[in-house]
Amino acid sequence: MNRTLSIISAMLLVLFFVSCQKELSINEAGNLVPKTVDQDPSLPSIIVNNTQLHAETFGKPSNPMLIILHGGPGSDYRYLLNCKAFANEGYYVVFYDQRGSGLSKRHAKDTYTIQIMFDDLSAVIAHYRTSPTQKVYFLGHSWGAMLATAYINAYPKSVDGAILAEPGGFIWQDVIDYVGRSRSFKLLSETLNDATYLDQFITGKQDEQAILDYKFTLMASADESTESSLGNDGPLPFWRSGAIIQEALFEAGNKEKPDWTTNLKAYTKKVLFIYSERNKSYGLAHAQKVSSAYPNVNLVKINGAGHDMLSFPTGWSNFYPIALKYLNQL
Repeated sequence: MNRTLSIISAMLLVLFFVSCQKELSINEAGNLVPKTVDQDPSLPSIIVNNTQLHAETFGKPSNPMLIILHGGPGSDYRYLLNCKAFANEGYYVVFYDQRGSGLSKRHAKDTYTIQIMFDDLSAVIAHYRTSPTQKVYFLGHSWGAMLATAYINAYPKSVDGAILAEPGGFIWQDVIDYVGRSRSFKLLSETLNDATYLDQFITGKQDEQAILDYKFTLMASADESTESSLGNDGPLPFWRSGAIIQEALFEAGNKEKPDWTTNLKAYTKKVLFIYSERNKSYGLAHAQKVSSAYPNVNLVKINGAGHDMLSFPTGWSNFYPIALKYLNQL
């Protein structure tokens, strides 16, 4: 709720300022939401697979690689920067905003597919890998854990270990069921009304992605209200939402109804699967159902935390030693 009010206040100031300054327009880069890497060359980035991704690394490049996969689709890695700590323990930690997300370059809606997300991930690995024998681990949160699993299902020999934090599901119906539980706001709820209030003032077409990203941020703020079942401690730090990538991938999911478990039996390496104590939409039963697709899995509950358990002090302090022990034993 506090984040919703803060966003509304800030955006009303933006609208007021823009309306008073003739030389400024909400359609110009940087006026409504932060610029992406193709618009701001000062941002750290890599060019791979015909796109430009906001990315940075921590640690020695020759160490085992730990790739951090953020949620969404359409979030960014800012809320997962606690994971830099793994660099102090002998890991080469790679962060990147996925295509169309955060501060990475935007593309047309019809170019976004699950396969291109796979191809981007393969390209990120190839870009940072220093030798063919360098081990590669994934740490995925929410949608990022789904992406990690979908990739492992397609390329089981390419990943040496994975930490998965509350993926919605690996079979599309499980995803739909979880999203339905976690986004079940009352039609007249104060949070939803706050989040949609400014939507009356700003509209955006498919090619006006800054406006659409801004509007998506307002709707996403409802996840952090006291009415949400996710059990989070408060608002997450973020740079910029990606509205079109989320819409495109959800539409693709509804059309294709993917099953990312068809080849997981071939993946015999141990997987660390974590879920939070306070996310009322998840729980042990859903965690057991989703994680059972892996033949070798360690299922762990993170106490004192909600869905965004990697971002807040209690969740992180309970998660980190478990994750580090897992990685060190691989």
